[in-house]
Amino acid sequence: MAETSRPAGPAILAQNQYGKAENRVVRITRDGATHHIKDLNVSVTLSGDMDDVHYSGSNAHVLPTDTTKNTVYAFAKRYGIESAEQFGIHLARHFVTSQEAIRTARIRIEEYAWERIGAPDGGHSFVRKGQEVRLTQVFYDGTSWQVVSGLKDLVVLNSTDSEFWGYAKDEYTTLPEAYDRVLATEVSARWRYGWTGEGDAPDWDASYAETRRHLLEAFAGTYSYSLQQTLYEMGARVIGERAETDEIRLSLPNKHHFLADLTPFGLTNDNEVYLAADRPYGLIEATVLREGREAAIPVDLTNL
Repeated sequence: MAETSRPAGPAILAQNQYGKAENRVVRITRDGATHHIKDLNVSVTLSGDMDDVHYSGSNAHVLPTDTTKNTVYAFAKRYGIESAEQFGIHLARHFVTSQEAIRTARIRIEEYAWERIGAPDGGHSFVRKGQEVRLTQVFYDGTSWQVVSGLKDLVVLNSTDSEFWGYAKDEYTTLPEAYDRVLATEVSARWRYGWTGEGDAPDWDASYAETRRHLLEAFAGTYSYSLQQTLYEMGARVIGERAETDEIRLSLPNKHHFLADLTPFGLTNDNEVYLAADRPYGLIEATVLREGREAAIPVDLTNL
């Protein structure tokens, strides 16, 4: 391989990557009159020996992003979509092993769920579920794997069993203490599996369903004195119940519900009528780890 030439000067190339973002692929599996839908939004990011294309414009090591798009659709046909995680593993392995210049692949997937209209075990009519979006990110460097899955846009609310009092106060504090309040949030969670390519992979779909269940049950079952406490109970429940998971990071915006002032109308508001405020909002975030493990999920989940 010819030595890479780069312009003289103080600037050098640092981390770089490229790929095709947001490839929407819908895979319909026809089992007689019963159809099954997998609806994914797949983003492919590749990196490796890419100095030449940046310094000289040589595309010799560049697999076109259009090719990565085509691969997504071809693999949906070739392998089907068993789960978002398994589909990402197929793609990541392919890109790293088929191109010498590509050293790492990161596959990010959003999955949109559909449910049947009519008979639960048959038919071909569906309605898009209006709850959370399922997420996964698969990273492969030719040797080991990292799989981080999660969800976003899961809105939950407890209409009681939540308090907030005894907090620090200064000259700018006006918030009244609350001994019975609405607690609502829009859960964004990412959890990292301990699997790195050795041994059997988790049952991805079952793991997702159970993790979601534990998050919801912990939210519903925690008498909350702070959203931080609720967050920890949710994360700890997942770590305690799901042996395949080493780390979970939660981002919980506090979707404030303020008691509406009805006194001008001569009415008493006994925790019955609320103003649901969309912004500004408190934002509570934390990582819960399995003891002995180190955190690997980024604090900023924006591009995870």
